[in-house]
Amino acid sequence: MPAKRVTAEKGAVKKSAEKKPTPTKKTAPVKKPTPTKKTAPVKKPTPTKKTAPVKKTAAATKKTAAAKKAASAEQTPLAKRTAPAKKPPVAPEKATAAVKGVTPAKTVTAKPVREESRTALVRRARRIDRELAEVYPYAHPELDFENPFQLVVATVLSAQTTDLRVNQTTPALFAKYPTPEDLAAADPEEVEEILRPTGFFRAKTKSVIGLSKALAEDFGGEVPGRLEDLVKLPGVGRKTAFVVLGNAFGRPGITVDTHFQRLVRRWRWTAETDPDKIEAAVGALFPKSDWTDLSHHVIWHGRRICHARKPACGACPIAPLCPAYGEGETDPEKAKKLLKYEKGGLPGQRLKPPRSYLDAGGKPAPPLGAG
Repeated sequence: MPAKRVTAEKGAVKKSAEKKPTPTKKTAPVKKPTPTKKTAPVKKPTPTKKTAPVKKTAAATKKTAAAKKAASAEQTPLAKRTAPAKKPPVAPEKATAAVKGVTPAKTVTAKPVREESRTALVRRARRIDRELAEVYPYAHPELDFENPFQLVVATVLSAQTTDLRVNQTTPALFAKYPTPEDLAAADPEEVEEILRPTGFFRAKTKSVIGLSKALAEDFGGEVPGRLEDLVKLPGVGRKTAFVVLGNAFGRPGITVDTHFQRLVRRWRWTAETDPDKIEAAVGALFPKSDWTDLSHHVIWHGRRICHARKPACGACPIAPLCPAYGEGETDPEKAKKLLKYEKGGLPGQRLKPPRSYLDAGGKPAPPLGAG
């Protein structure tokens, strides 16, 4: 019996030993990595749902935007009332009415330069010149002179001063030195004293004595009638040369002085700033035969109405054609007070103006020291 029990026990041990591996199944705790499921707390980023307040702020912003729109809607009537102040000024149909004090009809607007073709520019430029010719039929060089020599000297002296001051100064100069030979041999100090009222008198004395010597030595005491010869004289540039050629020799030329430069840019005939380029650009818009008179018309208008600092827009005869209308005074009555020389009932710049100017109501300028 004991032997059977031993064997039975052994068999039981073996069976138990064989069955014991099953506890490995009980070691399922190894599978406890499933706690990863328990780690679901990691998903707690769901608090983003708690951040729903962001949505609330968005809604709030929408509400505030709506409130602002409502507020602006309430204020729009004021904006509409003030809007007219921002509208650009409109040129009157006919500026001559403005000169008479009649309220201008606001119907003409200036076209932007980008909308103007080359053909339209040429037509507008020539129409402006025709209008100015009617306003200033007596336009002439505003320097007193009796011969080409006096004109070239007077033009050199007109730099950095007015024609009036030159006209008041040259009578004494030409009375003492009537010819190029006389002025070439003059004492510089005596000439300086005469030219002192014109400003920069030392430099101007040097120029007029120098050009007089050149005329006496190189041209037989005569002023040459060619551009290439004139520009060789001391103090003589293209502007001075064209003044002499156009008014002493009847040869067409464009005088690009400060008034001419200002006005052709205001009228958008050209955007150039260099005098030579302005001369070429404007010259291409007109027949050569018109150049001298064109220069007079533009310069006269610049001196009397279209001033540098405060143009008299309300009294301008070419306002409907001017892209710069509104830069100056547009009220007709106030603009009339800005007119100069004969347009304002005042004396002109010449002591001895042409008869046509006097017949048109112009007054001669007073001599130096006359008050």
